[in-house]
Order: sequence, then C-alpha cells, then structure tokens
Amino acid sequence: MNSSSETEKTSKATNIVWHHASVARQALAKQRGHRSVILWFTGLSGSGKSTLANAVNAQLFERGLSTYVLDGDNVRHGLCKDLGFSDSDREENIRRIGEVAKLFLDAGVIILTAFVSPFRNDRAKARALVDKGDFIEVYCSANLNICEQRDTKGLYAKARAGDIKDFTGISSPYEEPEFPEIKIDTGGNDLDRCVKLVLDKLIELEIIPFD
Repeated sequence: MNSSSETEKTSKATNIVWHHASVARQALAKQRGHRSVILWFTGLSGSGKSTLANAVNAQLFERGLSTYVLDGDNVRHGLCKDLGFSDSDREENIRRIGEVAKLFLDAGVIILTAFVSPFRNDRAKARALVDKGDFIEVYCSANLNICEQRDTKGLYAKARAGDIKDFTGISSPYEEPEFPEIKIDTGGNDLDRCVKLVLDKLIELEIIPFD
C-alpha cells in the first residue's frame, strides 16, 4: 500500500475525539477476575490456529472468563468481504482486525484472533496499537508438509495447481515471528498439550487466575 493511499485513508475522519468508556478496563478486570488481552494466533494455513484458538476459548469459557474468537474466514464474510489476498489487501485486513481487537481489549475481553497474518510488519502494527503486555503473539509452528497433509479445504492443492494466487507458503511468503510470547509446535503436539501450554503462559503472566 503506497503512502498516498495511507494518507488518504487516515485523513478522511476529522473533528473526532476518542470517547472514554464510563467503566474502565481496570474495573472490568476486578469484576471479572481476569485481565483483558489480545491473543494473536499466527501461522500457515493448516497449522492449527483456529482449532487451537477455539479450544483455548472453550477452556477459558469453562473458567467463567469473558472471551471472543475472531476467525479469519468469519471476518472475511463481513467486515473484510471487500478485500482480496494481495499484499495490500492482506495489510488492510490485519489493520482492521487490529483495530477491532483493540476495542475488545478496552471492553475487558480476552480476544483470540486466528489469522495467517503472514507479514511481520503487519503484526508489529497491530501490536503497536496497544500497551506493552496487552498483545500476546502465539506462533503456531507446523512445517509446510504437515499443513498440506491437513489440507481439509483443498487450498494447497489448488494453489499448487495455480488456481489460487498469492497463497501463503506456496506463492506468497510467510514471515515467522522472531520473538513470539508463545511458540507452539502444533505439528508435533496434540491439541490438549497445545492448549495447556497457552493456559500455563496466561497464568504465568497473571492474565488469568491460577486454578
């Protein structure tokens, strides 16, 4: 996305002031017994992002915590249905998700986002929207062969055949996180183990209470 496009987009909204909620995040955290945070699951298609995010969400729900999962496909049915998969559209997709996640954070919710989000710079921009400690990057690490074996939607096969352009891992790059808060071998560990690793980290960071 070029700088002129960015300037045009950011200059459309004028004469606006951020409205501070009457109930602060700190008060919500005290009432609910947990901090709000953004859990940003990233990884190749087929790495288990959505599966893990939803499994973690189910465990948090069982503990009575306030949560929500933003899934890549679901978001593209509505909020981002006008976007394709070019680099610039991917950038805009992640920008919108980052802004939505920030609103959930302010509402005192543990927000779990499951997106390929292939570019480090886009993930860094999402992180920069919030304070330190409010953004937890969860890298779902599974090699390409395993992801292709899990290809329940047939996307890798279509990408290999040239039917899908700009497909991450095949015709478009995936930039691995350099310093994720959580890195999980989703190709080598079973789901229960992966969920436990995420929950243990949230307890360690004092985001959720110890059982």
